[in-house]
Amino acid sequence: MANSNDQPESAIAFQFFNEIGIISQLATNALESCLPDGLTSSQFGVLNWFVRVDTEATPGRLATAFMVTKGAMTNTLKRLEEKGFVRVRPDEHSGRRKLVTITAKGMRARTNAIKSVDPLLQELLTEFSKPDFALSLPFLESIRTYLDERRYR
Repeated sequence: MANSNDQPESAIAFQFFNEIGIISQLATNALESCLPDGLTSSQFGVLNWFVRVDTEATPGRLATAFMVTKGAMTNTLKRLEEKGFVRVRPDEHSGRRKLVTITAKGMRARTNAIKSVDPLLQELLTEFSKPDFALSLPFLESIRTYLDERRYR
């Protein structure tokens, strides 16, 4: 059903997700300009995943978690392994699967990356208040949870 401006009711949701998409692009660019050790945002995301979610995973599980192809994840893992940030080894219970874990060097790289991004975050907190960020989190988390669950239907 259209509103009085001849826009569909879904226009507000479209605008919401359009803003999130633009913010995501800008934030990724800003993040990558701060990251040390030649890390990309994708590589940092994988290191961060190991701290937030699980200590070990298959490349397929990681590809699913990041919604990328297995080939793209294999490439990211190869780059991280070359830097010594993850270890990829055969699964002793399966001849074909591999298991990935973060190394101590990878943990340090993640910690350094977070520290390197702190000036950018501090700058944002001078422009936008901490309460503003806090107020937006519950809604954003509920949208993320909904969309995450929806992809498995």
